[in-house]
Amino acid sequence: MSAANNLEAASNAVIEDIASEVKVVLGNAELAANPQIKALRQRLEAKITIARELAAEKAKIAAQKAKEAANTANAYAHDEPWQIAAGAMAVGLLVGLLISTRR
Repeated sequence: MSAANNLEAASNAVIEDIASEVKVVLGNAELAANPQIKALRQRLEAKITIARELAAEKAKIAAQKAKEAANTANAYAHDEPWQIAAGAMAVGLLVGLLISTRR
């Protein structure tokens, strides 16, 4: 779940960065007087809000999928412990052979 939290934090940081840059540009006193710029700023702020919500939802879905995958792997490990042990032993044997051939 840490990876999902990191993903959510990174996406939120990007959105906030874009939002702050847009606000700086559109907050210019000369531009703010223009009614078209005001309308543009309102539309952009609405879309940024939607983007924030979408990023949060994506992070929740990713976290849910990661949790489901972990639960599935855990259930498999409990249902088939000998297959997991045999697989781990095979990987260990392969790594051992690779290390011994390098010398």
